[in-house]
Amino acid sequence: MLRKILIITFLNILVSLPVHSQENGKKVETLSLDEFIELACSKDKVFEEILIDTLELKYKKKIELPADDIITSFKSEYVALVKQNEKGYPDYEVALSKLFPYTGTEIEAGYTSAAKSTALDDIDAEFYGKVSQPVAQNAFGRATRLLDKIVGMEIDIAKYQIAEAYEAYLSSIIKIYYDWYEAYENVKTAENSYNESKKLLKNVEEREKSNIALPVDVNKVKLQVLQKEESLISLRTQHDEYTNLLKKSIGYDTEEDLLPASGDQYDGVVIDFDKDYTKFREQSRTTKILDMLEEKSGLEVDKDADDLLPSIDLYAEYSIEADDRVLVKDDKRVMAGLTLEYPFPGQVEHAEYETSKAEHKKKALEMVNTQINIYTQLKNIHQEIQNTRKLIKIAEKKIEVSQSIVDDDTVNYSYGKVILNNFIDEVNQLDSNRLNKIQQTIKLKKLIIDWLTLTDQLVIKKDLTL
Repeated sequence: MLRKILIITFLNILVSLPVHSQENGKKVETLSLDEFIELACSKDKVFEEILIDTLELKYKKKIELPADDIITSFKSEYVALVKQNEKGYPDYEVALSKLFPYTGTEIEAGYTSAAKSTALDDIDAEFYGKVSQPVAQNAFGRATRLLDKIVGMEIDIAKYQIAEAYEAYLSSIIKIYYDWYEAYENVKTAENSYNESKKLLKNVEEREKSNIALPVDVNKVKLQVLQKEESLISLRTQHDEYTNLLKKSIGYDTEEDLLPASGDQYDGVVIDFDKDYTKFREQSRTTKILDMLEEKSGLEVDKDADDLLPSIDLYAEYSIEADDRVLVKDDKRVMAGLTLEYPFPGQVEHAEYETSKAEHKKKALEMVNTQINIYTQLKNIHQEIQNTRKLIKIAEKKIEVSQSIVDDDTVNYSYGKVILNNFIDEVNQLDSNRLNKIQQTIKLKKLIIDWLTLTDQLVIKKDLTL
């Protein structure tokens, strides 16, 4: 009993150790898809390049709109001028204006002093204060607020598009792993087939020595061995290429061999088309992007319509005029009115407005067509996933039947009951069925990644913070 406990304990310790092995004297390490993705995200420079794009978004509003400090503390301009008038006497002018961009209100104050002669008291001086408010074009800051919404949507859309780019590249990275996995399984199958062919050749050669097999039989099997060796070399070359590509993705520059893990987190994905599509239509990044693009085009129509309006500003002004710089001998005035600027005939603005209306209608149609195309793609992928699963089951049955035939005819051939040509064909058919199952299995994995990518589930918010 104690011996049994010790054996079980020893086996548990072995299972808990990291997965390493020795192959041809070289250290071999198993790399799971989870580990590969983690390494690729941290090492691959393309991921870093995609995420750097997010930095530009922080400055987009500062470029498109007044800078943050100006938006919060108003736009301000200070001008102090000292110049000579026509008579050569000094003139002084100081002006200060502040703009409230989100209401369009502008406040301005200024002081001017103009000397009429060299006499200190022979001057014209004025102080004024003025408030103006647009009521047509950019009425009460409406155009600025529209622009703010448009730029804000552009930033949100860009964030989602960066996530889409990240997801698309991650999908291609995962498929590299799957291609590597397929190449590895193909090599294993080819090696097994090559070794079995060499055993068969040895058997036929011994039969020839016993005058049971003909020299032509030996040559047939030799040709079979050469073909298997040729196929093995080709598949190993392909495996080496995918291994190098995989190592590049994770910044792995050692000669240590890597082996893929047999399963991954996407194998258990359950797809319910109706449920998943409803969720996609209501919550996905793609849907949000399409909705925002349509809304943004509507806002641009409103903005261009605002540009067609004349520039009408209501204003109120208070001024003091005097013959001295300190404004003692003053003449106070209060004025109110409006200013009107109407660029006639305004063809450019009108053309921009009509163009934006057409673009808005076109955008709405594009959104509908895009949704239809996405639905069709998802429907096709879902159908292909179901069919591929059926094909994998068929491939498994074909392997089972082919293996049974080869096992039986291996015995039958030893008794001379089966023609060598037929037996070789049966062996080749078994290999073909095995390779077909590998191909269909990898195809299913890739289809699931395509489904998750198209439905915006491969990268979720917790995976990518923008």
